[in-house]
Amino acid sequence: MVGALAALAAVPLVPAEAAPAKPNGAKAAGAGDQPYASAWHPNTLLSWTPDGDPDSRFNRSRVPLRPRTVDAGLKANANARAGEGRVASLAAFAPTSKNPSQGSQTADYYAFGYWQYLDTLVFWGGSASEGLILAPNPTVIDAAHRNGVKVYGTVFFPPNTYGGQISWVRDFLQKSGSTFPVADKLVDVAKHYGFDGWFINQETEGGTTTDATRMRELIKYARGKGSVDFMWYDSMTEDGSIRWQRELNAKNDAFLEDGGRVSDSMFLDFDSDAAQLDASRTYARSIGRSEYELFAGENVGYNCEEEVPDWEFYFPAGKPHVTSLGFYRPECTWSFAKGNRDQFYASDSTFWVGQNGDPSNTTTTKKWKGLAQYIAEATPITAKPFVTSFNTGHGDAYYSAGKRVATGGWNNLSLQDVPPTYRWIVQSSGSKLKPAMDFSDAYEGGSSLRLSGKLDATNTVRLYQTRLPVTSDTRLSVAVKTQAAGATHLKAAVAFTDAPTTFVELDLGSTSGTGWENKTLDLSQYAGKTIAQVGLRASAPSAIPSYSVNVGKLAVYDGQIDAPGAASGATVLGATDVSSSRKSLRLSWTAPSGPVHHYDILRVNPDGTRTYLGGTPNDAYFVPQLDRVGDETTTTLEVVAVSPEGGRASAATTTVSWTGASEPDAQSNLALKKSATGSTACNSAEEPEKAVNGSVSGGNSDKWCSLASSQWLEVDLGSARSLTKFVVKHAGAGGESTSWNTRDFTIQVRSSASADWQTVATVTGNTASETSHPVTADARYVRLAITKPTQTTDPAARIYELEAWGR
Repeated sequence: MVGALAALAAVPLVPAEAAPAKPNGAKAAGAGDQPYASAWHPNTLLSWTPDGDPDSRFNRSRVPLRPRTVDAGLKANANARAGEGRVASLAAFAPTSKNPSQGSQTADYYAFGYWQYLDTLVFWGGSASEGLILAPNPTVIDAAHRNGVKVYGTVFFPPNTYGGQISWVRDFLQKSGSTFPVADKLVDVAKHYGFDGWFINQETEGGTTTDATRMRELIKYARGKGSVDFMWYDSMTEDGSIRWQRELNAKNDAFLEDGGRVSDSMFLDFDSDAAQLDASRTYARSIGRSEYELFAGENVGYNCEEEVPDWEFYFPAGKPHVTSLGFYRPECTWSFAKGNRDQFYASDSTFWVGQNGDPSNTTTTKKWKGLAQYIAEATPITAKPFVTSFNTGHGDAYYSAGKRVATGGWNNLSLQDVPPTYRWIVQSSGSKLKPAMDFSDAYEGGSSLRLSGKLDATNTVRLYQTRLPVTSDTRLSVAVKTQAAGATHLKAAVAFTDAPTTFVELDLGSTSGTGWENKTLDLSQYAGKTIAQVGLRASAPSAIPSYSVNVGKLAVYDGQIDAPGAASGATVLGATDVSSSRKSLRLSWTAPSGPVHHYDILRVNPDGTRTYLGGTPNDAYFVPQLDRVGDETTTTLEVVAVSPEGGRASAATTTVSWTGASEPDAQSNLALKKSATGSTACNSAEEPEKAVNGSVSGGNSDKWCSLASSQWLEVDLGSARSLTKFVVKHAGAGGESTSWNTRDFTIQVRSSASADWQTVATVTGNTASETSHPVTADARYVRLAITKPTQTTDPAARIYELEAWGR
């Protein structure tokens, strides 16, 4: 029998870097380089202290575990059961080593969004070469805790075939008098970083009865040190040998209960049959434990939802659940998509809510029905304020108050909002609108909710299950964006606990333009009630063939939107010169008293505008890229506290110095990841930001495409810069037909938004896949205007990259 490591080794879903694990603290404390998530071997963990590890401050979660509730009466699926079987996920978000602490500059990330079906997330990883003891990223902890889900780190002792050494197990089990030093460190790490427990996977051969007994003693000892959970993997038996049982029995029960509680739960090895699980339930009850503390393992890492569990073994129809369920490597929905976000989202939806993308309708001829068929949704929305901008925690650009403030791929689950409880339930007697996350526009973060389709009957979109008390000053606010000024044809839909399936409509009225508009509704007439559901309802007096509306914020709060206290003491802990005009930085500050949702980090440009650099709930942040503007000698950085309601405090500031003048020949692509706009895109996957993302190799959608009658692409460089050349990469540069290379176009520049455009390059008859255009100009805005998009009659403009080189 081969256990979990074989799946990890055979299916490297996340590319690993086989770098030897180093004791944390080896890095110079003043450096401004990238902090990484922590991984250790037992003896290197013994030397770890928070103060001695310069990365530790960046690895802390600041989001406490939220309480959550389940209302069986509001479950999406009639077959689902509440309060019985639970779900655990063993997911690898990144390699064990070189895993950035606070997100990174790519949108290609496992941005998990179905927390309502999950109870425990195990941050999976570990290897003989990189480290055996792996602490979770703070970003993952923050997102899980915001949704009421516990997070465990991993302790992984691999089989000997994969580099395991029994000496490492015994290092882990070492005692000093009556203490277990490594266990003390496990507790310290969990408390300092803010996660909830550890998953113990001991698969190294050569153990003895003494080793097994000491392992149980260590777990008991650690649990007695504080509120740290332990989940035991069904591998080592009570005589120390490695023999996967696939059930709870007399050979492994002592790791769960041994004259008292040992582990909080047990993850049974894969492929248990019905008889084993039924026997495990009976055995658990006989030793005074719940069958739902047993997680029957399913390895989905090989084939994802094609690896069909025997659902009836765990969750028999019409009967109580037999055990809980544990998935190994469900991030296959992301890794198999290989960078295709639409495919990832479709696959993840199939995995969790079924083939129809509707948790209330899991009817299918296929065996994979999705977790919504069996598990009732849980919600952490039990207190005000509740605010969501439908931010999924990754995107192609970043928006604040409806304005794009940064362009380029990013991921940071610390900023993820609580996803909708029901993805997606649309009730209509006619055509159903299609809800989707829209990454081409947002109010806050990188995405918004878009409703689109034929509107020929009333559509009710159930979004959130809640428990929110209404007082005399409770308000509901919605940010909407329509394609044209006029009626939104949209209402907020609110149901209360006294009639939880009956929605009250609150009209959002009309918009005055095509930008984001906030609609605030007074709920005082419902004071004393408790909100059970929040959704949206669309209807129109006559059919609208192509209805479309974006919702960028939905909030329930009391009184006015208050600003939090301001951060103070902003400090540059260290800076690393990447070049004469680029640095990476480590920042810290002192948090104010009172609640803060997160902090925005910005730089002040020479012209007084701001550029967004990142965000975190923590009191420290790594800035991966700060670019010098011209020959500025200092750059001011701002740390702005944002309240749970969305109010912003005054900024704490600090400065970064630049030494000497910029090298005259130190040219860079100033358009890279800057704010880009353009004529209407061919589709949502080919928006303007794709033309400034620095890549032409991401497939045929790694471009800006437009079919508009007037085709243009504009980039805001952030401040006026000295430009020396433009480079345009056309269809052929991205691997498409050279017959689609842009034939006729002009390049224009201007120094301010109110200035006239000045043409600096005119091209006719081009056939090349990449063109270069020397210029001498000072400008903040650049514009590519296309007059003939291809060599043929094909009407689509295709630009893979627009580069503006200069200083």
